[in-house]
Amino acid sequence: MNQFTPAVPYRRPRMLSPLREHLRDTFWFAPVASMVLVTLLWWGCSGIDTAIVETLQDAGEYEVVADLAGVAEDAKTIVTTISSAMMTFIGVVFSISLVAVQMASGQFSPRIVRIFIRSRITKATFSVFLSTFLLSLLVLTSYESETDPKLMSTVPLVQSILTLLMVGLSLLLFVAYVNQTLRLMRVGHVVDRITWEAFGVIEKTPAYAAEARDLGQPTGELVHRGRAGVLRDVNVVLLVAAARRHGVLLRLLPRIGDFVVPGTPILAVYGGTVPLRVSGAVSVGIERTFHQDLGFGLRQLSDIALRALSPAVNDPTTAVQALDRIIQLLTALATRPLGPVEFRDGRHGSGVVRFVQGGPEWADLVDLGFAEIRGCAGDSPQVSRRMLAGLDDLLARVPPERAAPLLRHRTLLVQLVERTVPEAADRAFALEPDRQGIG
Repeated sequence: MNQFTPAVPYRRPRMLSPLREHLRDTFWFAPVASMVLVTLLWWGCSGIDTAIVETLQDAGEYEVVADLAGVAEDAKTIVTTISSAMMTFIGVVFSISLVAVQMASGQFSPRIVRIFIRSRITKATFSVFLSTFLLSLLVLTSYESETDPKLMSTVPLVQSILTLLMVGLSLLLFVAYVNQTLRLMRVGHVVDRITWEAFGVIEKTPAYAAEARDLGQPTGELVHRGRAGVLRDVNVVLLVAAARRHGVLLRLLPRIGDFVVPGTPILAVYGGTVPLRVSGAVSVGIERTFHQDLGFGLRQLSDIALRALSPAVNDPTTAVQALDRIIQLLTALATRPLGPVEFRDGRHGSGVVRFVQGGPEWADLVDLGFAEIRGCAGDSPQVSRRMLAGLDDLLARVPPERAAPLLRHRTLLVQLVERTVPEAADRAFALEPDRQGIG
Protein backbone atom coordinates (compact mmCIF):
# COMPACT_ATOMS: atom_id res chain seq x y z
CA MET A 1 0.00 0.00 0.00
CA ASN A 2 1.48 3.34 -1.04
CA GLN A 3 1.13 6.64 0.74
CA PHE A 4 -1.78 7.69 -1.47
CA THR A 5 -3.93 4.65 -0.61
CA PRO A 6 -5.65 5.12 2.75
CA ALA A 7 -7.02 2.07 4.51
CA VAL A 8 -10.71 2.75 3.94
CA PRO A 9 -13.34 0.30 2.70
CA TYR A 10 -14.78 0.39 -0.79
CA ARG A 11 -18.00 2.44 -0.80
CA ARG A 12 -20.50 1.16 -3.32
CA PRO A 13 -22.35 3.96 -5.17
CA ARG A 14 -26.03 4.32 -4.31
CA MET A 15 -28.75 4.17 -6.95
CA LEU A 16 -30.86 7.05 -5.59
CA SER A 17 -28.02 9.28 -4.48
CA PRO A 18 -28.24 11.70 -7.47
CA LEU A 19 -32.04 11.95 -7.11
CA ARG A 20 -31.75 12.75 -3.43
CA GLU A 21 -29.23 15.50 -4.12
CA HIS A 22 -31.35 16.98 -6.91
CA LEU A 23 -34.37 17.14 -4.62
CA ARG A 24 -32.29 18.92 -2.00
CA ASP A 25 -31.47 21.57 -4.60
CA THR A 26 -35.16 22.25 -5.19
CA PHE A 27 -37.48 24.30 -3.01
CA TRP A 28 -40.82 22.83 -4.10
CA PHE A 29 -40.52 19.19 -3.08
CA ALA A 30 -40.60 19.56 0.71
CA PRO A 31 -43.62 21.94 0.82
CA VAL A 32 -45.60 19.83 -1.66
CA ALA A 33 -44.80 16.60 0.19
CA SER A 34 -45.72 18.17 3.54
CA MET A 35 -49.07 19.45 2.21
CA VAL A 36 -49.90 16.00 0.84
CA LEU A 37 -48.94 14.50 4.20
CA VAL A 38 -51.02 16.97 6.21
CA THR A 39 -54.01 16.31 3.92
CA LEU A 40 -53.76 12.60 4.68
CA LEU A 41 -53.33 13.38 8.37
CA TRP A 42 -56.44 15.59 8.31
CA TRP A 43 -58.39 12.84 6.58
CA GLY A 44 -57.40 10.41 9.32
CA CYS A 45 -58.30 12.86 12.09
CA SER A 46 -61.62 13.55 10.40
CA GLY A 47 -62.37 9.85 10.46
CA ILE A 48 -61.51 9.73 14.16
CA ASP A 49 -63.82 12.66 14.91
CA THR A 50 -66.65 10.99 13.01
CA ALA A 51 -66.05 7.69 14.81
CA ILE A 52 -66.10 9.43 18.22
CA VAL A 53 -69.44 11.13 17.50
CA GLU A 54 -71.01 7.93 16.16
CA THR A 55 -69.83 5.95 19.19
CA LEU A 56 -71.25 8.51 21.63
CA GLN A 57 -74.54 8.70 19.74
CA ASP A 58 -74.90 4.92 19.74
CA ALA A 59 -74.33 4.98 23.52
CA GLY A 60 -76.89 7.75 23.97
CA GLU A 61 -74.33 10.22 25.32
CA TYR A 62 -75.86 13.22 23.59
CA GLU A 63 -74.78 15.63 26.33
CA VAL A 64 -71.15 14.65 25.79
CA VAL A 65 -71.59 15.24 22.08
CA ALA A 66 -73.02 18.68 22.82
CA ASP A 67 -70.08 19.48 25.13
CA LEU A 68 -67.58 18.41 22.47
CA ALA A 69 -69.37 20.53 19.92
CA GLY A 70 -69.08 23.53 22.25
CA VAL A 71 -65.35 23.00 22.67
CA ALA A 72 -64.92 22.64 18.92
CA GLU A 73 -66.95 25.80 18.36
CA ASP A 74 -64.66 27.73 20.70
CA ALA A 75 -61.65 26.38 18.80
CA LYS A 76 -63.23 27.49 15.54
CA THR A 77 -62.42 31.11 16.35
CA ILE A 78 -58.74 30.24 16.70
CA VAL A 79 -58.73 28.14 13.54
CA THR A 80 -60.41 30.96 11.59
CA THR A 81 -57.81 33.44 12.83
CA ILE A 82 -55.01 31.08 11.84
CA SER A 83 -56.37 30.59 8.34
CA SER A 84 -56.70 34.34 7.74
CA ALA A 85 -53.35 35.35 9.26
CA MET A 86 -50.98 32.51 8.30
CA MET A 87 -50.65 33.34 4.60
CA THR A 88 -49.94 37.00 5.36
CA PHE A 89 -47.38 35.91 7.95
CA ILE A 90 -45.69 33.64 5.42
CA GLY A 91 -45.47 36.43 2.84
CA VAL A 92 -43.97 38.97 5.25
CA VAL A 93 -41.44 36.58 6.79
CA PHE A 94 -40.09 35.24 3.52
CA SER A 95 -40.03 38.64 1.84
CA ILE A 96 -37.77 39.95 4.58
CA SER A 97 -35.67 36.79 4.40
CA LEU A 98 -35.19 37.05 0.66
CA VAL A 99 -33.92 40.61 1.10
CA ALA A 100 -31.44 39.34 3.70
CA VAL A 101 -30.30 36.57 1.36
CA GLN A 102 -29.87 39.05 -1.46
CA MET A 103 -27.70 41.25 0.75
CA ALA A 104 -25.60 38.25 1.78
CA SER A 105 -25.13 37.12 -1.81
CA GLY A 106 -24.01 40.61 -2.80
CA GLN A 107 -21.56 40.77 0.08
CA PHE A 108 -20.07 37.27 -0.27
CA SER A 109 -20.96 35.48 -3.50
CA PRO A 110 -24.13 34.77 -5.52
CA ARG A 111 -23.42 31.06 -5.12
CA ILE A 112 -24.26 31.13 -1.41
CA VAL A 113 -27.96 31.47 -2.29
CA ARG A 114 -27.91 27.69 -2.64
CA ILE A 115 -27.18 27.47 1.10
CA PHE A 116 -30.55 29.10 1.72
CA ILE A 117 -32.29 26.81 -0.78
CA ARG A 118 -30.73 23.63 0.64
CA SER A 119 -31.25 24.62 4.28
CA ARG A 120 -33.35 22.03 6.10
CA ILE A 121 -34.60 24.65 8.55
CA THR A 122 -35.76 26.91 5.72
CA LYS A 123 -37.61 24.09 3.97
CA ALA A 124 -39.09 22.76 7.19
CA THR A 125 -40.34 26.20 8.22
CA PHE A 126 -41.89 26.95 4.85
CA SER A 127 -43.43 23.48 4.70
CA VAL A 128 -44.96 23.68 8.18
CA PHE A 129 -46.28 27.20 7.58
CA LEU A 130 -48.03 26.16 4.37
CA SER A 131 -49.26 22.92 5.91
CA THR A 132 -50.74 24.80 8.87
CA PHE A 133 -52.54 27.17 6.51
CA LEU A 134 -53.90 24.27 4.43
CA LEU A 135 -54.91 22.33 7.54
CA SER A 136 -56.84 25.27 8.94
CA LEU A 137 -58.83 25.52 5.70
CA LEU A 138 -59.55 21.80 5.71
CA VAL A 139 -60.67 21.90 9.35
CA LEU A 140 -63.06 24.76 8.62
CA THR A 141 -64.76 22.61 5.98
CA SER A 142 -65.50 20.01 8.67
CA TYR A 143 -67.68 22.33 10.71
CA GLU A 144 -71.37 21.82 10.05
CA SER A 145 -74.38 24.01 10.75
CA GLU A 146 -76.32 21.26 12.55
CA THR A 147 -76.65 21.96 16.30
CA ASP A 148 -78.74 18.96 17.38
CA PRO A 149 -76.35 16.41 18.99
CA LYS A 150 -78.61 13.60 17.76
CA LEU A 151 -78.18 14.66 14.13
CA MET A 152 -74.53 15.72 14.09
CA SER A 153 -72.30 13.60 11.86
CA THR A 154 -68.95 14.90 13.11
CA VAL A 155 -67.35 17.29 15.59
CA PRO A 156 -63.88 18.52 14.43
CA LEU A 157 -62.26 18.24 17.84
CA VAL A 158 -59.19 16.13 17.00
CA GLN A 159 -58.68 18.21 13.86
CA SER A 160 -58.71 21.44 15.89
CA ILE A 161 -56.21 20.03 18.37
CA LEU A 162 -53.95 19.03 15.46
CA THR A 163 -54.19 22.58 14.08
CA LEU A 164 -53.16 24.06 17.41
CA LEU A 165 -50.21 21.67 17.58
CA MET A 166 -49.16 22.74 14.09
CA VAL A 167 -49.32 26.39 15.18
CA GLY A 168 -47.04 25.62 18.12
CA LEU A 169 -44.61 23.82 15.81
CA SER A 170 -44.72 26.80 13.45
CA LEU A 171 -43.70 29.17 16.24
CA LEU A 172 -40.76 26.98 17.24
CA LEU A 173 -39.58 26.67 13.65
CA PHE A 174 -39.97 30.40 13.16
CA VAL A 175 -37.47 31.06 15.96
CA ALA A 176 -35.03 28.54 14.44
CA TYR A 177 -35.54 30.05 10.99
CA VAL A 178 -34.81 33.60 12.12
CA ASN A 179 -31.65 32.37 13.84
CA GLN A 180 -30.59 30.53 10.68
CA THR A 181 -31.22 33.56 8.46
CA LEU A 182 -29.24 35.88 10.73
CA ARG A 183 -26.35 33.41 10.76
CA LEU A 184 -26.43 33.38 6.97
CA MET A 185 -25.43 37.05 7.01
CA ARG A 186 -22.26 36.26 9.01
CA VAL A 187 -19.20 35.36 7.00
CA GLY A 188 -17.95 32.89 9.59
CA HIS A 189 -21.11 30.82 9.35
CA VAL A 190 -21.14 30.97 5.54
CA VAL A 191 -17.57 29.72 5.10
CA ASP A 192 -18.12 27.09 7.78
CA ARG A 193 -21.21 25.82 6.00
CA ILE A 194 -19.38 25.68 2.66
CA THR A 195 -16.49 23.82 4.28
CA TRP A 196 -18.87 21.38 5.97
CA GLU A 197 -20.52 20.56 2.64
CA ALA A 198 -17.14 20.25 0.92
CA PHE A 199 -16.02 17.72 3.54
CA GLY A 200 -19.22 15.81 2.84
CA VAL A 201 -18.14 15.54 -0.79
CA ILE A 202 -14.68 14.38 0.26
CA GLU A 203 -16.18 11.65 2.44
CA LYS A 204 -18.40 10.43 -0.41
CA THR A 205 -15.64 10.55 -3.03
CA PRO A 206 -14.06 7.09 -3.46
CA ALA A 207 -10.72 7.02 -1.65
CA TYR A 208 -9.01 4.73 -4.12
CA ALA A 209 -7.16 5.70 -7.26
CA ALA A 210 -7.55 4.23 -10.73
CA GLU A 211 -4.75 1.97 -11.84
CA ALA A 212 -2.50 3.26 -14.60
CA ARG A 213 -3.60 1.42 -17.71
CA ASP A 214 -3.72 1.97 -21.45
CA LEU A 215 -7.33 1.81 -22.56
CA GLY A 216 -6.41 2.13 -26.19
CA GLN A 217 -8.63 3.80 -28.76
CA PRO A 218 -12.33 4.04 -27.93
CA THR A 219 -14.66 1.94 -30.05
CA GLY A 220 -17.49 4.42 -29.77
CA GLU A 221 -18.75 7.60 -28.14
CA LEU A 222 -22.00 8.67 -26.53
CA VAL A 223 -22.88 12.33 -26.96
CA HIS A 224 -25.03 14.69 -24.93
CA ARG A 225 -28.50 15.13 -26.47
CA GLY A 226 -30.13 17.32 -23.85
CA ARG A 227 -29.96 21.01 -23.08
CA ALA A 228 -26.75 22.96 -22.64
CA GLY A 229 -25.55 23.40 -19.08
CA VAL A 230 -23.12 22.38 -16.38
CA LEU A 231 -22.42 18.69 -15.90
CA ARG A 232 -23.67 18.28 -12.34
CA ASP A 233 -23.23 14.55 -11.69
CA VAL A 234 -23.59 11.11 -13.21
CA ASN A 235 -25.48 8.08 -11.96
CA VAL A 236 -22.62 5.64 -11.48
CA VAL A 237 -24.91 2.70 -10.71
CA LEU A 238 -26.79 3.05 -14.01
CA LEU A 239 -23.60 3.43 -16.03
CA VAL A 240 -21.91 0.43 -14.40
CA ALA A 241 -25.01 -1.69 -14.98
CA ALA A 242 -25.25 -0.62 -18.63
CA ALA A 243 -21.56 -1.30 -19.22
CA ARG A 244 -21.79 -4.76 -17.66
CA ARG A 245 -24.92 -5.58 -19.66
CA HIS A 246 -23.11 -4.78 -22.92
CA GLY A 247 -19.68 -6.06 -21.84
CA VAL A 248 -17.85 -2.76 -22.31
CA LEU A 249 -15.97 -0.12 -20.31
CA LEU A 250 -17.20 3.48 -20.15
CA ARG A 251 -15.09 6.54 -19.44
CA LEU A 252 -16.50 9.96 -18.61
CA LEU A 253 -14.89 12.50 -20.94
CA PRO A 254 -15.76 15.91 -19.39
CA ARG A 255 -15.20 16.52 -15.70
CA ILE A 256 -17.95 17.26 -13.24
CA GLY A 257 -18.50 21.02 -13.39
CA ASP A 258 -17.69 21.36 -17.11
CA PHE A 259 -20.14 23.19 -19.36
CA VAL A 260 -21.50 20.93 -22.10
CA VAL A 261 -23.64 21.68 -25.14
CA PRO A 262 -25.75 19.34 -27.30
CA GLY A 263 -23.47 17.12 -29.32
CA THR A 264 -20.63 17.16 -26.78
CA PRO A 265 -19.06 13.69 -26.36
CA ILE A 266 -19.91 12.55 -22.83
CA LEU A 267 -18.78 8.94 -22.62
CA ALA A 268 -16.08 7.01 -24.44
CA VAL A 269 -16.80 3.32 -25.01
CA TYR A 270 -14.08 0.65 -24.98
CA GLY A 271 -14.54 -2.95 -26.09
CA GLY A 272 -17.74 -2.64 -28.08
CA THR A 273 -20.73 -0.39 -28.62
CA VAL A 274 -23.51 0.67 -26.31
CA PRO A 275 -26.82 1.39 -28.06
CA LEU A 276 -28.27 3.51 -25.29
CA ARG A 277 -28.89 7.14 -24.42
CA VAL A 278 -27.13 8.73 -21.49
CA SER A 279 -29.84 11.24 -20.60
CA GLY A 280 -31.02 9.15 -17.66
CA ALA A 281 -27.54 8.72 -16.21
CA VAL A 282 -26.10 12.19 -16.80
CA SER A 283 -27.46 15.28 -15.07
CA VAL A 284 -26.97 18.71 -16.63
CA GLY A 285 -28.17 21.86 -14.86
CA ILE A 286 -27.73 25.60 -14.78
CA GLU A 287 -25.17 25.61 -11.96
CA ARG A 288 -22.68 23.39 -10.20
CA THR A 289 -23.60 21.35 -7.14
CA PHE A 290 -21.68 19.72 -4.34
CA HIS A 291 -22.84 16.17 -5.07
CA GLN A 292 -19.79 14.89 -7.02
CA ASP A 293 -17.88 18.14 -7.53
CA LEU A 294 -14.74 17.98 -5.42
CA GLY A 295 -13.61 21.49 -6.33
CA PHE A 296 -16.88 23.37 -5.88
CA GLY A 297 -16.22 24.20 -2.25
CA LEU A 298 -12.83 25.69 -3.10
CA ARG A 299 -14.48 27.64 -5.92
CA GLN A 300 -16.97 29.26 -3.55
CA LEU A 301 -14.37 30.06 -0.90
CA SER A 302 -12.12 31.60 -3.53
CA ASP A 303 -15.02 33.73 -4.79
CA ILE A 304 -15.70 35.04 -1.29
CA ALA A 305 -12.05 35.93 -0.80
CA LEU A 306 -11.83 37.65 -4.21
CA ARG A 307 -14.92 39.75 -3.53
CA ALA A 308 -13.53 40.70 -0.12
CA LEU A 309 -10.25 41.82 -1.73
CA SER A 310 -11.93 43.90 -4.44
CA PRO A 311 -11.42 47.69 -4.14
CA ALA A 312 -15.15 48.18 -3.61
CA VAL A 313 -15.17 45.98 -0.48
CA ASN A 314 -11.55 45.98 0.78
CA ASP A 315 -12.09 43.44 3.55
CA PRO A 316 -8.90 41.37 3.90
CA THR A 317 -10.08 39.82 7.17
CA THR A 318 -12.89 38.06 5.32
CA ALA A 319 -10.36 36.89 2.73
CA VAL A 320 -8.23 35.43 5.53
CA GLN A 321 -11.27 33.56 6.90
CA ALA A 322 -11.84 32.06 3.47
CA LEU A 323 -8.14 31.19 3.21
CA ASP A 324 -8.31 29.39 6.54
CA ARG A 325 -10.96 27.06 5.14
CA ILE A 326 -9.17 26.62 1.83
CA ILE A 327 -6.08 25.48 3.69
CA GLN A 328 -8.22 23.19 5.84
CA LEU A 329 -9.69 21.49 2.77
CA LEU A 330 -6.33 21.15 1.03
CA THR A 331 -4.85 19.67 4.19
CA ALA A 332 -7.57 17.01 4.18
CA LEU A 333 -6.75 16.21 0.53
CA ALA A 334 -2.97 16.35 0.95
CA THR A 335 -2.43 12.59 1.16
CA ARG A 336 -5.64 11.45 -0.48
CA PRO A 337 -5.62 9.73 -3.91
CA LEU A 338 -6.95 12.10 -6.56
CA GLY A 339 -7.56 11.99 -10.29
CA PRO A 340 -9.49 9.26 -12.17
CA VAL A 341 -11.53 6.72 -10.22
CA GLU A 342 -12.52 3.23 -11.38
CA PHE A 343 -15.83 1.58 -10.57
CA ARG A 344 -16.22 -2.18 -10.79
CA ASP A 345 -19.30 -4.32 -11.26
CA GLY A 346 -18.79 -6.46 -8.15
CA ARG A 347 -19.25 -5.83 -4.48
CA HIS A 348 -16.52 -4.40 -2.26
CA GLY A 349 -14.44 -3.22 -5.21
CA SER A 350 -14.24 -6.63 -6.90
CA GLY A 351 -15.19 -7.58 -10.42
CA VAL A 352 -14.39 -6.00 -13.78
CA VAL A 353 -13.78 -2.29 -14.26
CA ARG A 354 -16.85 -0.88 -16.00
CA PHE A 355 -16.68 2.87 -15.53
CA VAL A 356 -13.86 5.39 -15.18
CA GLN A 357 -14.64 8.88 -13.94
CA GLY A 358 -12.07 11.65 -14.12
CA GLY A 359 -11.44 14.02 -11.25
CA PRO A 360 -9.23 16.97 -10.36
CA GLU A 361 -5.56 16.38 -9.67
CA TRP A 362 -3.69 17.87 -6.72
CA ALA A 363 -2.25 20.69 -8.82
CA ASP A 364 -5.74 21.60 -10.06
CA LEU A 365 -7.07 21.96 -6.53
CA VAL A 366 -4.07 23.98 -5.36
CA ASP A 367 -4.45 26.36 -8.29
CA LEU A 368 -8.18 26.67 -7.62
CA GLY A 369 -7.57 27.54 -4.00
CA PHE A 370 -4.64 29.96 -4.36
CA ALA A 371 -4.12 31.29 -7.90
CA GLU A 372 -6.74 34.06 -8.01
CA ILE A 373 -6.35 35.08 -4.38
CA ARG A 374 -2.59 35.26 -4.79
CA GLY A 375 -3.01 37.71 -7.66
CA CYS A 376 -4.83 40.11 -5.30
CA ALA A 377 -2.58 39.60 -2.28
CA GLY A 378 0.20 42.02 -3.23
CA ASP A 379 -1.52 45.02 -1.64
CA SER A 380 -2.70 43.18 1.46
CA PRO A 381 0.01 42.10 3.92
CA GLN A 382 -2.62 40.34 6.01
CA VAL A 383 -3.49 38.02 3.13
CA SER A 384 0.10 37.46 1.97
CA ARG A 385 1.24 36.56 5.49
CA ARG A 386 -1.65 34.12 5.94
CA MET A 387 -1.11 32.53 2.55
CA LEU A 388 2.59 32.05 3.19
CA ALA A 389 1.86 30.40 6.54
CA GLY A 390 -0.73 28.15 4.89
CA LEU A 391 1.62 27.14 2.10
CA ASP A 392 4.37 26.34 4.61
CA ASP A 393 1.96 24.22 6.65
CA LEU A 394 0.87 22.31 3.56
CA LEU A 395 4.47 21.79 2.44
CA ALA A 396 5.15 20.16 5.79
CA ARG A 397 2.29 17.69 5.28
CA VAL A 398 2.25 16.72 1.61
CA PRO A 399 4.41 13.98 0.07
CA PRO A 400 7.44 15.27 -1.87
CA GLU A 401 5.80 14.61 -5.24
CA ARG A 402 2.98 17.02 -4.38
CA ALA A 403 5.18 19.89 -3.23
CA ALA A 404 5.78 21.44 -6.67
CA PRO A 405 2.44 23.35 -7.01
CA LEU A 406 2.78 24.73 -3.49
CA LEU A 407 6.37 25.85 -4.08
CA ARG A 408 5.33 27.51 -7.33
CA HIS A 409 2.60 29.54 -5.63
CA ARG A 410 4.93 30.48 -2.80
CA THR A 411 7.58 31.71 -5.21
CA LEU A 412 5.06 33.68 -7.27
CA LEU A 413 3.60 35.26 -4.13
CA VAL A 414 7.03 36.38 -2.94
CA GLN A 415 7.80 37.83 -6.36
CA LEU A 416 4.47 39.67 -6.43
CA VAL A 417 5.06 41.26 -3.03
CA GLU A 418 8.59 42.25 -4.00
CA ARG A 419 7.25 43.99 -7.12
CA THR A 420 4.33 45.80 -5.53
CA VAL A 421 5.69 46.83 -2.10
CA PRO A 422 8.40 49.53 -2.51
CA GLU A 423 9.67 49.78 1.08
CA ALA A 424 12.03 47.06 2.29
CA ALA A 425 10.55 47.04 5.80
CA ASP A 426 7.02 46.67 4.44
CA ARG A 427 8.16 43.86 2.18
CA ALA A 428 9.78 42.03 5.06
CA PHE A 429 6.60 42.42 7.10
CA ALA A 430 4.35 41.22 4.25
CA LEU A 431 6.54 38.17 3.64
CA GLU A 432 6.56 36.97 7.24
CA PRO A 433 4.29 33.92 7.61
CA ASP A 434 1.49 34.39 10.13
CA ARG A 435 -1.47 32.03 10.64
CA GLN A 436 -3.64 34.97 11.73
CA GLY A 437 -2.51 37.23 8.90
CA ILE A 438 -1.92 40.16 11.18
CA GLY A 439 -2.81 38.85 14.59
